Amino acid sequence: MKLIRTEEAVGHVLCHDMTQIIKDEYKDARFRKGHVVRPEDIPVLLSMGKEHLYVWEMNPGMVHENDAAERLAALCGRDNMAWSGVKEGKIELTAACDGLFRVDSRRLMAVNSLEDIMVATRHGNTAVRKGDKLAGTRVIPLIIEEEKLKAAEQAAGDKPLLELLPYIKKTAAIIATGSEVKKGLIQDTFTPVVKDKLATYGIETLSITYSGDGVENVANAIAEARRTGADIILCTGGMSVDPDDNTPGGIKQSGARIVTYGAPVLPGAMFLLGYYEDGTVVMGLPGCVMYAGATIFDLALPCIAAGVKMTRADFAAMGEGGLCLGCKPCHWPVCPFGK
Repeated sequence: MKLIRTEEAVGHVLCHDMTQIIKDEYKDARFRKGHVVRPEDIPVLLSMGKEHLYVWEMNPGMVHENDAAERLAALCGRDNMAWSGVKEGKIELTAACDGLFRVDSRRLMAVNSLEDIMVATRHGNTAVRKGDKLAGTRVIPLIIEEEKLKAAEQAAGDKPLLELLPYIKKTAAIIATGSEVKKGLIQDTFTPVVKDKLATYGIETLSITYSGDGVENVANAIAEARRTGADIILCTGGMSVDPDDNTPGGIKQSGARIVTYGAPVLPGAMFLLGYYEDGTVVMGLPGCVMYAGATIFDLALPCIAAGVKMTRADFAAMGEGGLCLGCKPCHWPVCPFGK
């Protein structure tokens, strides 16, 4: 930076805030750090007693922080995301719809490993609501070398670092297993919990079936549920290794391709996910979904609702952060579980 006469400052970048005080009327920064001085600013600055200013010189090959923030935001993407106006060298991205927010962690790290560059995001693979804050971008100095921005653009590659996928799965069928439920010996307290969680993602429950026990009964109930045209089929209970827990066998017999039976997540280790050839999703939900504040179901459901085809590797990656700490009261989703 350098000290110059105020009359010579047009086109230069202010190095610090300029506070204006008008008795009983105004006391605040009239010009913010990073402001590019315009001709009409000169009389105001002089009236504030600023005859000299510390400024950054805008030499060839240098980019102002506001322009740099826009270039970094462009690396993040625009689909289903809203950009704020640039303010003090920063742009914030917010969700333009409900959906699943995803981050390419490897490429984001490559960008943030560069000097004077930053893109901060919320955790990826999380459900967001319209208006939620997603990310913020800026460069560290007031002006930055063009070459550093080009290096960031090269590190990011040719596709956005972030994406927001709207929910596309709209209907579900629930199959409540267990003879005790079918016979009315106990109240079905599982289904209402599942219905509420589905509704959070705009998913309508088309049917509820009480299959009773037995592999054949579960498989037949699934076949009936598939005829409803539901996007998702959920089987509640019967997921442990007890001899009379037949839900996994029934799902397999129904023709589903099993992606995983078991996940490195507590609560929810006995979770099952599979797919049918037509794309219909089937899940086996362990009993913890009925009473725990957050489980494997809460981690997988946003992906399923957004139409993301999950793999065994997706579940393996959940091990780190997959241990619920059982906080009382439960603060999900504002907590480290699943992140």
